[in-house]
Amino acid sequence: MRRRSSGSSEDGDRSPVEVPHVDRSPDPSVSDLLRLTQSSQPPTKLNRRPGVEGRSSSSISRRSNNMNWRLPGPSDGSIAKPPPSAHSTTSSPLSLGPPVHGVQTKEMEKTQESGFAGRRPRLRSPWAVTCLTLLVSVVGIGFLAAVINSSATRQLDPKGCRMSYMRPSYARLHDFDTEHTRFASKYSLYLYREQGIDNDVKVKGVPILFIPGNAGSYKQVRPIAAETANYFHEVLQQDESAIKAGVRNLDFFTVDFNEDITAFHGQTLLDQAEYLNEAIRYILSLYLDPRASDRDPDLPDPTSVIVLGHSMGGIVARTMLIMPNYQSNSINTIVTMSAPHARPPVSFDGEIVKIYQDINDYWRHAYSEQWANNNPLWHVTLVSIAGGGLDTVVPSDYASVESLVPDTHGFTVFTSTVPNVWTSMDHQAILWCDQFRKVVARALYDVVDVNRATQTKPRAERMRVFKKWFLSGMETVAEKTLPLKEPTTLLTLADNSDDIIAQGQRLTLRSLGASGTARAHLLPVPPAGSPDAKRFTLLTDLKLDNPGENGKLEVLFCSVFPLQSGQAGTGLATHMDLSGGSTGSTRLACKNAASDVVVLPASTRSSRYPFSSDGKKEIAPFSYLQYDVDDISEHQFVAVVEKTTTPTPGFVIAEFSDHSQSHRTRHISLRRLLAFGMTLRLPSARPMVCEVKIPSLQSSLLAYNLEVGNQACGDTTELFAPLVRQYLTEPYESKFFVNARDITVSLHGIAPYVPPPLKRRSAEDGLSFQFWTDPTCESSIQVKLTIDVLGSLGKLYMRYRTVFAAFPLLVVALVLRKQFRVYDTTGIFISFSESLDLSLRQSIPLTLGVLTILSLSTTNSSQAGNASFWHWRNSTATTLDFHQNDLLVGTQDPFFWFLIPLIGLVCVGVCTVLNYMTLALTHALSIVVSLLSFRPGWIRNDDRRKTGPPGFFPSSPRRRMITTVFLLFLVSTFIPYQFAYMVACLVQLATTVRAQRIASDLRSGTNSNFYNYVHSILVLMLWILPINLPILVVWVHNLAVHWLTPFSSHHNVLSIMPFIILVETMTTGKMVPRLNGRFKHFTSALLIAISIYAAVYGVSCAYMLHYLVNMVAAWLVVIHSTPGSWSLSGLSDLYEGDAEDRKRGKEP
Repeated sequence: MRRRSSGSSEDGDRSPVEVPHVDRSPDPSVSDLLRLTQSSQPPTKLNRRPGVEGRSSSSISRRSNNMNWRLPGPSDGSIAKPPPSAHSTTSSPLSLGPPVHGVQTKEMEKTQESGFAGRRPRLRSPWAVTCLTLLVSVVGIGFLAAVINSSATRQLDPKGCRMSYMRPSYARLHDFDTEHTRFASKYSLYLYREQGIDNDVKVKGVPILFIPGNAGSYKQVRPIAAETANYFHEVLQQDESAIKAGVRNLDFFTVDFNEDITAFHGQTLLDQAEYLNEAIRYILSLYLDPRASDRDPDLPDPTSVIVLGHSMGGIVARTMLIMPNYQSNSINTIVTMSAPHARPPVSFDGEIVKIYQDINDYWRHAYSEQWANNNPLWHVTLVSIAGGGLDTVVPSDYASVESLVPDTHGFTVFTSTVPNVWTSMDHQAILWCDQFRKVVARALYDVVDVNRATQTKPRAERMRVFKKWFLSGMETVAEKTLPLKEPTTLLTLADNSDDIIAQGQRLTLRSLGASGTARAHLLPVPPAGSPDAKRFTLLTDLKLDNPGENGKLEVLFCSVFPLQSGQAGTGLATHMDLSGGSTGSTRLACKNAASDVVVLPASTRSSRYPFSSDGKKEIAPFSYLQYDVDDISEHQFVAVVEKTTTPTPGFVIAEFSDHSQSHRTRHISLRRLLAFGMTLRLPSARPMVCEVKIPSLQSSLLAYNLEVGNQACGDTTELFAPLVRQYLTEPYESKFFVNARDITVSLHGIAPYVPPPLKRRSAEDGLSFQFWTDPTCESSIQVKLTIDVLGSLGKLYMRYRTVFAAFPLLVVALVLRKQFRVYDTTGIFISFSESLDLSLRQSIPLTLGVLTILSLSTTNSSQAGNASFWHWRNSTATTLDFHQNDLLVGTQDPFFWFLIPLIGLVCVGVCTVLNYMTLALTHALSIVVSLLSFRPGWIRNDDRRKTGPPGFFPSSPRRRMITTVFLLFLVSTFIPYQFAYMVACLVQLATTVRAQRIASDLRSGTNSNFYNYVHSILVLMLWILPINLPILVVWVHNLAVHWLTPFSSHHNVLSIMPFIILVETMTTGKMVPRLNGRFKHFTSALLIAISIYAAVYGVSCAYMLHYLVNMVAAWLVVIHSTPGSWSLSGLSDLYEGDAEDRKRGKEP
């Protein structure tokens, strides 16, 4: 007899487990059922349980004063014959969302869903896949494989870092204990000392604090600290002028964070910032203690510390300035390396997203103040150095600070731009790269000044120093020192000298010292204010002498010296007499131009890379000078002086060129460039340096190929091979290509999800190419630029990796929505793969189409190089929206409209793969469980059949309730809710394994429904698991380092309680009841809303996806609690189960 619970209908809430002797005759498949429904053949009549058809309506429904959520049929998903009026309502189309929205779907969806009600289908295997699903999945996975392959094999920057060596030692400062900070038991402070140079631990120089990044070590300070120690010991200590200018050795302090994971956990970031502010306070106090300090007592006591941050350490450095315990003006110089300033690397933690927003808003607001007195950051300089394309940990686009600080207080530069470095670097190499650490060490020594309490030069001078060491020198913000100098050299020449180059002619020297005497070649400076602006350029493969040096070549800018007869050239430090004893002579007062030299990588026919690798001889770089005529208009001549008197190999080319001949701007759309490419020809009568600007090339999502034709010189010896520089104006990224022939071009311009800069980009800003070619080779050079489509695929990898934490949820939510719609209509909970097939026919393409139109509607009409699709948008708004790139795929360029459907295609393939991986896992575990529960072979088949397969044997309701309450108590006190979520996933996996065994052993529609249901919920939970894992890793790491302070975040019980209750409910074997009326539309609307949110905001706010899916779990808990009609007493049913019915099943 059948057991019935009180207050329920006669058929009750049945367990999905059936007894072995249930009729197992094969039924038609769902696909066959659809074909039968669409054909003229009448459906076969279903086998129905006796007694159901003859029940009165009053026996099915409950009392009239209760709201009835139940369909007129079994609530557990068993198949019942639809009422006669079911087919009469098929003319009204089903809604994709709630009917109140007024959005109607096509009749096909209604036909598909109602087709399940025509007859009971044969159980369809969850492994089944249709041609459509297979095709879309293969295409999506194939495209993903192409992206990964392109990222690994195409458009790769060469590696050019040389290894660095050091002899490190670390002195722990034990006195910095719990009296100073509450984190003393977790973190430690160290002082670096280079063995053989620094033999004591007393502070005696300028304090510098190194902050390691995410999971970084305090020992990462050693390459830069060792270089600074050696450079001061070997060079600066003997330089009296440097010592007098305030240069002292650098005291490097470093922090051991026990490899804390700051990129995933906002509270850890705040803890580090608080600790470091206390550390700075303690460091400054050391210089006041005679026992710990060995400084000159006449020097002022330090009041600030230079901060050097790597990766997330740079973000911690900026966070320190907004903390309550920050000591005012204790930080005025911040240099960061590979730090993601623009946005968090991942948005899995809501707290770190909020911290980023607070920090960036604070910095932007500070620099928006009109008066310096109102700007708390007026004295702070921020330099962000990015590694470039080789950094695969953090996208170098995120290192941009153009949206945070004006160019008077900071800038972003790439290591490929830095002189004498000229190479990209990966995330760790930027710390130990030998060429780069030398530049950093020299820049730091140039900004320090112990004669000031801040220990650094004023802000404007610091910015000038950083631009000198880190920029190429050809940027518009690069300052020329020549106009600020006073003449230092008196040059005397014979009046009859024939070394004056005619106006407009080029000076070309193929060798030096051939005459046996020193010579000066004079180029007249054109008058300022010419109709066509002119520019002076000089290129040589020799080093230019500084004043007083006795080298081979010197370049001077001279004016006639007004010297009266009988007077000496007083006030000029250097006299250079090249008159040869002639009675008539001309005296020129000259300025040396060596301080403005731009070093360029040497380009010869044997050159391959702009840098010198380990084990290879370093090649001396080229020296290049570039001045606008307005900068040198006060001078009459440019003097190129051959100082060597012996034949010396080398070349010199100097000329004045017109701007119209040396600069070109090509306006070409990306669509035309993609279709036809761009070709231009450098004429034979060209200047030595030519520049080509293409304003439409701004996106970092595209890669290009540049082909430079052959430079034919005929019988003339080639002076140098073509040299090409690609560059952007902001951020400062330059790449050099020596011996240029076939060049791969990639850039870090406008990138997805990166905020716009404070200074609006001009419509003419874009990628520029600078060509140095031998002008003595009187032949034209053809240049062709094309888009590298396959190479551009690899650029999607770094920019859209986090998309796979959000976009697949769109697909899963739509698939789950289709499953519930079919289930509520027919009582059949179809499999995930079958629902995916149905969704691919309408809801997924429709949603992706709507999102694509939405992305086009938000396009910025002022986008350079591409006209907007919507001309009614106001492009002259004065308010800058720093969150305009947070939505969808993070770009407002209409050229990339195809990214949304393309990402959707990939996500379908990924979801298909995850579905079958989950199926494989559950089947494998099922087999293992079967082997572990092996029955002896001598048991008779009849007895084995009677025992039946193992079903759901839940523990008592009290025990489950106690377990749930205890787990929630742990969440509220000790463990983060992410740990409970992982436990819930494991429990759900076990439930799915048991449901799979029952569905395979006892083949029935009820068992199949339950298995498909728990499997789909498991797939949904698995997609949210990666969002929760990072916080869990942080918690486990804290336990590993014996940090016993309670985890101070992520203890919200409501964030996990619905998941726990839902998972516990499914362990009892209860199938979710079917809904009727408007409530089933609420399920669809909820899942559609989640899918839309996942696509629109998922990348920027991935942490919200957990809460949205938590809402789905809460809604399912509500449905589970209402097996018949809604009542609060139904909540107790979640933990109740009829053990007897589950053990032996229910008889038909």
